[in-house]
Amino acid sequence: MAQLGIREYNAKKMLAKYLPEFSNQKVNGDQRVILLYEGVDFGLIESENPWLKETKLVMKPDQLFGKRGKHGLVWLNLTWDEVKNLFKEKINSEATVGKIKGKLTHFIVEAFTPHELEYYVSITTERDGDVINFSINGGIEIEAVWNSVKTVKIPILQSREELNLDQLVDEIPQAEEVKNFIKALYKVFVELNFTFLEINPFTFVDGKVLPLDCVAKLDNTGLFESGRYWGDVDFPKSFGLQSSKEEEYIESLDAKTGASLKLTILNPDGAIWPMVAGGGASVIYADTVADLGFGKELACYGEYSGGPSTEETKAYAETILDLMTRRPHPENKQKVLLIGGGIANFTDVAKTFKGIVLAFEEYAEKLKKQHVKIYVRRGGPNYKEGLKQIKSSADRLGLDMEVYGPETHMTKIVAMALQSN
Repeated sequence: MAQLGIREYNAKKMLAKYLPEFSNQKVNGDQRVILLYEGVDFGLIESENPWLKETKLVMKPDQLFGKRGKHGLVWLNLTWDEVKNLFKEKINSEATVGKIKGKLTHFIVEAFTPHELEYYVSITTERDGDVINFSINGGIEIEAVWNSVKTVKIPILQSREELNLDQLVDEIPQAEEVKNFIKALYKVFVELNFTFLEINPFTFVDGKVLPLDCVAKLDNTGLFESGRYWGDVDFPKSFGLQSSKEEEYIESLDAKTGASLKLTILNPDGAIWPMVAGGGASVIYADTVADLGFGKELACYGEYSGGPSTEETKAYAETILDLMTRRPHPENKQKVLLIGGGIANFTDVAKTFKGIVLAFEEYAEKLKKQHVKIYVRRGGPNYKEGLKQIKSSADRLGLDMEVYGPETHMTKIVAMALQSN
């Protein structure tokens, strides 16, 4: 499971659309929300959202960071013309959030609604079930009044219809509305494969629930189950992170294939370069490197999975090998390439390894010049043929390589590799 943050705009659009459906129309939200970004068509937005000129508005950045009010990044009680002028002023401007600097590129705009009561709710997925937290003291200072938060734990096998929230909403204003909302919210949480959902605060105005501030994460492996609900949701990078041209290249390959190709460069001068098949395996390899005390030497993080073609694997491998061989390690440590993964279910190991072999053909001399040591461990369909061809290519090209199959523990090659550093 990969928990990926989504924009507040996408979360609110989902809630407004599906809360009525999952509550038998007992809970209704506010659909009045738009997203502004560079190149947006203001004429089209105005024609599709006439309410923008009829009500006061709120504008704030929508880039996966919180505490926007404390950083002076929430603008209230604006007209639509004021929003457009403010957007032109703020787009691509630099902001500092904590210790992180980045450019403001996306803004959520919604109706400004005066209100009185503010509540807090969050739902989190944990190993043994889900947890609902609720407080009548919603707002930006929720941490200071955390002792007011009440909690309900929901075991994995418990039916959503059996959810009892009486202890959360006992003797509070709007108790029935709150209870209906949280029940519907939990159904949306489960059906849409959320892993984290925090609404702080929410309130009720004219019979509608208003989630004033929302943070959400989806389980991206739930696409096959819940993709029909998600629509055109994207998974933006965290604020302050900018993609390199190599990361953008892999992103473009990933967008064109049914497989999964991911790459994040952590330290281009690092000594440890994983090329790992499978999202779960990539986490395990990275954690193992860090646990053994070499986290600062981890050069990249990513995966190739979902049965990529030979050509796609070749392009992915070439990108990593190019980055790896551009310059020696600054402290002359030996660089190691970890070609790893678990035991594949349906990915043809021989087919993907053929792509890696073709990449070796292009980068063999550079790998030898930098004395790169290569460790391989893989299992799955046609793994014997795959291991045979990659070892044969290493011998022919003069590459320093050790090859292991599923009889060797998945991360054993990490410990082997780090012994030389």
